[in-house]
Amino acid sequence: MNKPLRRIALFCGLLVLALLVRDNWLQYLQADSLRTDPNNRRVLIARYSTPRGDIIVDGNPITGSKETPTNSLNDFKYKRTYKDGAMWAPVTGYASQAFGATQLESIEDGILTGTDDRLFFRNTLNMLTGKQQQGGNVVTTLNAAAQKAAYDGLKKVGGKGAAVALDPQTGAILALASYPSYDPSTFAGNSLSTDSKAWQKLQKKNDPSDPMLNRALRETYPPGSTFKVVTAAAALENGLYTSADDPTRSPLPYTLPNTRTELKNEGNIPCENATMREALRYSCNTVFGKIGADLGKDKMLEEAKKFGFDSEQYTPVRSVASTFPEKMDRPQTALSSIGQFETAATPLQMAMVASAVANDGKLMKPYMVDKLQAPSLDVITQTQPEELSRPLSEKNAQILQSMMQTVVEKGTGTNAQIPGVTVGGKTGTAQHGLNNSEKPYAWFISFAKLKDGSSPVAVAVVVEDDKANRDDISGGGLAAPIAKNVMEAVINSKK
Repeated sequence: MNKPLRRIALFCGLLVLALLVRDNWLQYLQADSLRTDPNNRRVLIARYSTPRGDIIVDGNPITGSKETPTNSLNDFKYKRTYKDGAMWAPVTGYASQAFGATQLESIEDGILTGTDDRLFFRNTLNMLTGKQQQGGNVVTTLNAAAQKAAYDGLKKVGGKGAAVALDPQTGAILALASYPSYDPSTFAGNSLSTDSKAWQKLQKKNDPSDPMLNRALRETYPPGSTFKVVTAAAALENGLYTSADDPTRSPLPYTLPNTRTELKNEGNIPCENATMREALRYSCNTVFGKIGADLGKDKMLEEAKKFGFDSEQYTPVRSVASTFPEKMDRPQTALSSIGQFETAATPLQMAMVASAVANDGKLMKPYMVDKLQAPSLDVITQTQPEELSRPLSEKNAQILQSMMQTVVEKGTGTNAQIPGVTVGGKTGTAQHGLNNSEKPYAWFISFAKLKDGSSPVAVAVVVEDDKANRDDISGGGLAAPIAKNVMEAVINSKK
């Protein structure tokens, strides 16, 4: 072979080698990224070529799939449908041909479309038998009656707000409501004339109420006096006080440390040297502010973190971290300890506080997916309850339970009373805005205990009511009745 031919042969060999390297690179190293690339039209066509699996509540699907005509403008065969979409949107999220997916629809997309690797064996059999690929189901922990009570209660009050209910013994989420909300069905397709218009209408720039914001998981509020439950727990756990009924060392008036500023109470209430029980009953700022200052920021921060503050929660939908500030002086520590200054919490976080108290000091990790099912309904994975932390000893938790029960029996939370059921709670009216100029948020956290000593539900409710008279806004007035209805719904569903 002469020299020119050798060069040509060598060059052709290099081209073949490069082709083989490139082919293997695409097939083995880039396959997953190409398969999941949002610009890969074939992936989208495949995703909507068959009905999605369903999201299940109480054994019934709250989602569905609808066949749509395909044409030159639409090559997707099925689109998602939702039952009571606005009520369930904080749980399901949305699956849209044009705008992607969020929350459970996104996190469990592989199961719902049937493409999850855990379904590989079943999908292989389908290919051999020619059977159409099917999606599996996501079975939630939600309680339909509790969710309806939460959503209807928020809707009746109006304004904005959220409610979360947990099973204290397992951490299972029983209700997760946000208002105002949206119906994911309205933009599940890809029509420019209907779906795109519906999507644009829901954006915050076009709707200041921001209906697509999941206020239960993604919004933080000053928790106000509901945070006094955490402060009381810190006092008991650190031995500052060992009983609910011993007098505290709480002067009236109380001047914030190193200042000339007096910490005010709401109205003329008996807070001087009050016991912690009476201080929680009347919601004494002076008592709990002084407790926070006496304990100091480090001990307060340690207790707040045990309840879940400063940590994101994955349910599996991500919840933003609630915050208790790390950098504070003593006056700021006092204010943070009554749920003001820079303290901020999600409704999920405050439901976790109530559930830990109800569960004798054991905080369970919150979750909303009970199990994942294959198309055959075989269980792929089952969620096992998991302990997150121990914010309180059993003894101190029971002391705090009795204090919260007093709040409902003869304090600011009487609107949450349920005949034949022991209810503990704490109201909160959280100031916010420059110099507290904005209308306050109304909070209520609570738990229910049955005659057998079990605690089936803990609830947190927050209401933003811009239209209400400022003097009429209170946790006991606006939020407690919603919490009561949610607790009753859970209790009645177990009968």
